[in-house]
Formats: sequence, C-alpha cells, structure tokens
Amino acid sequence: MNAQTHMFAKETLIDPFAHYRAMHEAGTAIQHLPEMNTYVVYSYDLCSEATGRTQEFSNDFSSLMGSVDPEIEAILAEGYDSPGTLLTVDAPIHTRNRKLVNLAFSAPRVNAIEQDMRTKSIELIESFADKGECEFVEAFAIPLPVAMIAQQIGLDNDPKQVKYWSDCAVDRFSQMVDRERELECARSYVQYQHYMKGKIDERRANGGNDLLTDLVQARVEGETPLTDEEIISIMQQFMVAGNETTTSTIAGGLLQLIRNPDQMAKAKAAAGGRDPKTITNLVEEALRYETPSAGMWRIVREDTELGGVKIPKGATLQLRYAAANRDPSKFPDPDKFDIERANARTHIAFGKGPHMCVGNMLSRKEMFVAFDELLERLDNFAIPEGGEITVLPNILLRGVTRLPITFTRAA
Repeated sequence: MNAQTHMFAKETLIDPFAHYRAMHEAGTAIQHLPEMNTYVVYSYDLCSEATGRTQEFSNDFSSLMGSVDPEIEAILAEGYDSPGTLLTVDAPIHTRNRKLVNLAFSAPRVNAIEQDMRTKSIELIESFADKGECEFVEAFAIPLPVAMIAQQIGLDNDPKQVKYWSDCAVDRFSQMVDRERELECARSYVQYQHYMKGKIDERRANGGNDLLTDLVQARVEGETPLTDEEIISIMQQFMVAGNETTTSTIAGGLLQLIRNPDQMAKAKAAAGGRDPKTITNLVEEALRYETPSAGMWRIVREDTELGGVKIPKGATLQLRYAAANRDPSKFPDPDKFDIERANARTHIAFGKGPHMCVGNMLSRKEMFVAFDELLERLDNFAIPEGGEITVLPNILLRGVTRLPITFTRAA
C-alpha cells in the first residue's frame, strides 16, 4: 500500500481530502489496514451506526494510549490514578459520568458564559485591529477558547499554562512524537494533576461559580458523586476539547471564508446580530468542513460485521468523522464550503450517540460569538503573499495551526 492511499501517512493526515474523495468515489465505505489490525470507516451511515453499537464497538481505547516505558510509568506514578472517564469508558461508568457532567453543561451555564465570550472576543480583536495583519491562530483562535476554559477550571489568570497542558495531552494522544516529548508530556500531566487536585479541594471547601465547582458539587439520585481522580480526568478532557477543537474550527472556518469570497460576503452581511441564523449555520458548515476531531478509535469486542464487512474481535475501528462529513451520499457537493447548506447541522463533528461531545453547546456558542464579532469589526480579510499556512499531522485531531492574515478595520 503506498503512502497516498494510507489514511495514516503523514501527508494524508495533513491534507486528507483527496483521499476521502477517492474512497467515496471508489465506494470504499470501510478500508482494512492489516498491518495495523485496523478498519477505517469512511461512510457517514456506517460511522453513525457504529457509534450506537457500543456493545460491539467499545470506547475503552485507553490501552492504545498506554505506555510500557518504565521511565514514563515512573513519572506517571508520581501523580494520581487516571480512571477512565467519558471519552474512554462504556456504560455503566459512562452513563454515570455523563449524568453528573450534564449538570455542569446546562444551557443556563453556557448562556452565563456568553457575555464573557463576547467581552473577550472584542478585547482580542481590538488588540490587533489597527495593525492590519496578524497570525490569526496565535492572536485570536487560541486565546479566546483557552481563556474561556481556563476561567471555568480555575486557571483564569494563566491561559498559557492551560494551552501548554492541553498541547501535551494532545501529543500524548497523537502517537506521533519522539521519546523526549513523551517524557515531557508525562511530566506535564503529573504537574496538571497536582494543580487540579488543589483546585478541587479549594472548591469543595469554598465553592465557586464555574464548571469545576459544578462537577465537585454534582449529585444525581442513585449515583455516587465523582471522585477527585475522576474530576481530574474529566477536567483534562474539558481542557483539551474546550480549546483544541474550537480553535481549529474558528481558524479553519475563517480560512474557508477567505478562500470563498461569495461566502464571506454572505457571512459579513449576517454578522453583528443582523442574521443570527446564517452565522449559526456558518458554524455548522465550518464544523462539517473542517471536522477538528477528525477520527476516533473503537475497540472491537466480539466478532461482528459492519456494512457487510466481517470485523474480528480484537481489531480496532477508526471512525473517520471527517470523511463521513464529506460523504456525497449525505452532503451533495461535499467539497464545497456553503454556509447556507440546508443540512449542515447533521454533521458528526461532535460524534454521535451516547458519546456525543458533552461540551458541544459551549463550543458552538463560542464559535458563533467569534464569527459574529470578527466579521462585524474587521473587513477585507486576505492571506498575504508568501503567508505560510500550517496543519500538524495527528491521527485524532486535525486543524490549522498557523494562519497569517491581513485585514482592515470595518468602517
């Protein structure tokens, strides 16, 4: 199998869309990679189906992230236990986690954060509006979501620390870093654990008004409260999901608007509160088109089949959400960025079924505010000549990591 047809080749991870198109055109809904004992699922319908078959396709893929390196194990032993939570567990543990966490991600909580999102968005835009140029990811797409999640986990004065811990967590998942970075990421995780344990103790004693307090205080009849170790694990998932995917969609969405001037014109006409429905749909189309959580693992628990393909117990599935969101049988002309796409919201960028992203409302709200303010306050967006756009290879997450832009302040 040559690199061009291998989903996990570095070049394909950076720019997978020709590969997805080739798979869809060939009618390849599932591709078997025997050397990895992995089945890659490209079809929208089969990705959707697999997310609901939790008995056969388990979310407990933490073993894939494990290490048998004694030095790394010794570092991690200095921290707390890392029980599986949310992302890497099945029912009944997942059901209990979800019930308790849902209390924190309520509509009133998300709405209460919206004004902070708007204030922070405006503050960031004003910091570079008169310069006429910036590296957008560093200037806006990272600091907005990082500041929001930092505030919610008790780190409001140090968003850089959140970003560092989050990047380390992503690199641990990526399986594409060298050993020195693996060691650094392990040390970072232990540092994060000790910090978060202190914050949990503080909230338990004094209360607060943030997601962390909500988790510490969460009670559901018939369920035991979350343990400190579970809260530490869940907050790390919030930390990563609360900034990485939002950053990637804001940056990728702006890039697609710049590349599609007709769509930019429609979006600008809608921004500033003039047509919230169009900005809402822009967010959904950006999520479909960019799909920052590009893929997710499942462990096959019993001999089974999916889409007529026999899949043996012990194999892994890679549900390729980004490919599913470019499936022409679901999204006509899927490679077109269309902010008026009628079914944009049916994407599975947040997953589907019992494991659908618990923070999707918060993320959607943040992206809405970001586009609403950016497109109202700035004009004439462009990529400067020679401006290098970068995307880092990562099996699970994909996003623009550098986006130089020029612009003018809106009249």
